[in-house]
Amino acid sequence: MPQPQSRIPFFDASYDGTPPWDIRRPQPAMVALSESGALRGRVLDVGCGTGEHVLMAAVLGLEATGVDAAPKAIAMAKRKVEERGVEARFLVWDALDLPALGEQFDVVLDSGLFHVFDDEERARFVDSLRAVSPVGGSYFMLCFSDRQPGEWGPRRVTEAEIRSSFADGWHVDSVQESRFDVTFSPEGVAAWLASITRT
Repeated sequence: MPQPQSRIPFFDASYDGTPPWDIRRPQPAMVALSESGALRGRVLDVGCGTGEHVLMAAVLGLEATGVDAAPKAIAMAKRKVEERGVEARFLVWDALDLPALGEQFDVVLDSGLFHVFDDEERARFVDSLRAVSPVGGSYFMLCFSDRQPGEWGPRRVTEAEIRSSFADGWHVDSVQESRFDVTFSPEGVAAWLASITRT
């Protein structure tokens, strides 16, 4: 999860209950990606929460890693590994410091992380992603959309902001209207699903 460090206690404490984004299953948009064959090789989920997308990749037999700065979320994810009998790795880690992993991944998943960053952090995050994504690597991002009415919740993101954030060293393959499933609304909330390739 993001800097500054003062945000980490907020996100960590949210797992004392059930945060709105923890639907206890993968997001439908990410399931559709998986079913399309988009997941391959080594998979990293940034801001993985309790690990549902990592576990989804692991069930496919892929080498899957999840990172999140909330220790409680990572502890819950590790318990799921034991309960489900799959192989997956979970680390307490800052998504703005991915270079320190010293690894690269064929696919990076992001469900609900990009939209928590301010402008400066957003640029740092893209740089961080660049370090773990080889040329030809894929980044799939599901983020809160500016098409969601109201002012509650995380920062709204425009399609133009996505495209400008990944203008250097990336190719934005598509930005599609999508939905986030959430715990408080059966209709979900408006989201963007972006498919981006490292160049």
